[in-house]
Amino acid sequence: MAMTGNPKVKKTIAEILKAIVKRYKPKKIILFGSYAYGEPTEDSDIDLLIIKNTNKRPIDRWVEVKGLLRDKSRMLAVSPLVYTEKEIEERLAIGDFFVEEVLEKGELLYG
Repeated sequence: MAMTGNPKVKKTIAEILKAIVKRYKPKKIILFGSYAYGEPTEDSDIDLLIIKNTNKRPIDRWVEVKGLLRDKSRMLAVSPLVYTEKEIEERLAIGDFFVEEVLEKGELLYG
């Protein structure tokens, strides 16, 4: 796991993951950004790509996940992105470099 050697950070990420899996029931969760493939700093946030099939609007998905994490993200800020499988396929079909990079370099935490 490239995220960090800091046990508090690992514990916080594990708690965040557990809350999302239990209460949001995603298909996949991918860690990306500095915690996955860089050197996180004290200002780094936890970047998560969450894949879940839902009919909710993107902003509503984000609000729902942030609400689940309200009490879990005190030590570290969490920046979730929630896409459906269809949206991921569409992004890949148009050559979205960002989504490609997350899928290639990110760390699959769940799914």
